[in-house]
Amino acid sequence: MTVRRLGAGLVAAALITPALAACANGTGTTGSSASPTVTASGTASASGTPAAGDAKQALLDSTKEISNGNFRFSLTGAGSTAEGQVHQPSQSAAMKIAIGGPSSDLAMKLDVIHAKPDSWVKLELSGPTANSLPEIKQLNLGKYQHLDQTRIKGNRSLGFDFEKVDPAGSAVLTEGITEVRSTGSGAYAGTIDVTKAAEAGSLNAATIAALGAQAKTVPFTAKVDPQGRLSELVLQLPAAGQAAAQEIRMTYSDYGAATAAQKPPADQVVEAPAALYNLFK
Repeated sequence: MTVRRLGAGLVAAALITPALAACANGTGTTGSSASPTVTASGTASASGTPAAGDAKQALLDSTKEISNGNFRFSLTGAGSTAEGQVHQPSQSAAMKIAIGGPSSDLAMKLDVIHAKPDSWVKLELSGPTANSLPEIKQLNLGKYQHLDQTRIKGNRSLGFDFEKVDPAGSAVLTEGITEVRSTGSGAYAGTIDVTKAAEAGSLNAATIAALGAQAKTVPFTAKVDPQGRLSELVLQLPAAGQAAAQEIRMTYSDYGAATAAQKPPADQVVEAPAALYNLFK
């Protein structure tokens, strides 16, 4: 196995949304609710919950603060996690990503830092497969590897677009809401058409294609904070193809209170070798 093939297997989806790389692992849970559902264009239900149109608008509005680029976030899926911060005022962002666990044949951890105009990544690979690859020795594991911006432009694994600061693309996802209801103070549930979710960065095209018609009615729950800002969005992906049902959870916090990402110490930095860029092609 070459380094390039190794990367293709682990980073089939953008690493800022690692839950999707876990979709091939086939573990997760599904969720459902017995509460009556109303369409996104409907009116108030008989139970007195807010009109669906109002509920959808509330969720659409809840994502607006994300575009200001000052928050902390997390993404979790079966076997994969990511957490970090975005700080648009300083044009910086940082995230820690883990794919696979101690029992995996191949696991990856990344510590990614962006501080315009520079980016760095510290990579850790483990497991029997990683240990058998001589190319891994070229990757300076344990050091922050300084990235050439011309080589990562448009690369969703290593790059970061400060014009599109939301790692999960929640604004695009909420626009796809097809049914929604209020389930309590600041809480919502319904279904989302995720056929455009690849644009959001939350699902890759292969996962969406495997869902087939189910992609148009993926169950979700959401929560907003007291200021009406999105604090949690959970997608319950149904089983599709070889993949079992999956839960993808996104959280947002510390709106307006995130801090600038810290650049790595100079004595911990090396220039990234060609093998690193090949890994993430």
